[in-house]
Amino acid sequence: MKILVTGGAGFIASHIVDAYVERGHDVTVVDDLSSGRRENVNPRAELVVADIREPRTAQELAGRRFDLLNHHAAQIDVRVSVADPAADAELNIVAALRLFQALIDSGVKKIIVASSGGAIYGDPVFAPQSEKHPEAPISPYGCAKLAVDQYLHYYRVVHRVPSVSLRYGNVYGPRQRKDGEAGVVAIFAGALLDGARARINGSGEQTRDYVYVGDVVRANMAATELDLEGPYNVGTGIETSVNELYEELCRAVGTQVPAEHAAAKAGEQMRSVLDARKLWSAANLLPAVKLREGLPKTVEWMRTQTVR
Repeated sequence: MKILVTGGAGFIASHIVDAYVERGHDVTVVDDLSSGRRENVNPRAELVVADIREPRTAQELAGRRFDLLNHHAAQIDVRVSVADPAADAELNIVAALRLFQALIDSGVKKIIVASSGGAIYGDPVFAPQSEKHPEAPISPYGCAKLAVDQYLHYYRVVHRVPSVSLRYGNVYGPRQRKDGEAGVVAIFAGALLDGARARINGSGEQTRDYVYVGDVVRANMAATELDLEGPYNVGTGIETSVNELYEELCRAVGTQVPAEHAAAKAGEQMRSVLDARKLWSAANLLPAVKLREGLPKTVEWMRTQTVR
């Protein structure tokens, strides 16, 4: 297939590009390189440096007539969305819809979108949160992700274009930037490897579902290759507090540097843990990578970057 991956120079999507290339697909990456890195892009994929917020970008890409869109380009910082909801919506809703429509008009056969389980569901009514959990975002970022999911439903019903929304937990793994906008694993590990104190926002008792990037890649391949439609959670079903995560990272790095605490972030929920059995069962996927397996892999990759 001819596949377009937006944000394909970034942490998660660059791994997805690798998997597509390994499967023999013709892959084009579009990324403005504001946070993605050119060196992340597989040499057998074409890189187009462009901003999808520019209307001409969508039209130029539509002219290439892709079979599949895998959309990962996004503003991913909850704090930024709280500070400027309109700017968040400009990229996470308006630019996305402009691209979707242009590609649908040119005959795209399927759309896969990176979404967010935690941000869409909000604080749990029940846990772990399945796809049937009430959708109650408490940040503009979560509102934007939910809006896109609803637009995808419209495209499925009215335009007959299949689509899958993959609602991620907190993704971590190699290529995540320690100086990025989000990604507590990389931020904490980077500080510990530098011998610095990591900062925990709030009490540290807030919980998340930390999912290894390799499992996210497998989810995307399943969404690409199987007859799946609609929202699917991508997580482990295991709830881990930020304090527990920090202790595990200290163990992986081989240090015991106490963290410092700062004020809690506006728009941040206290709990998030995803029930991903719907996808794991439909795709017959292997069990998710455990945190104690994934963190050492992540730390070892970060050590190689430090050496450079």
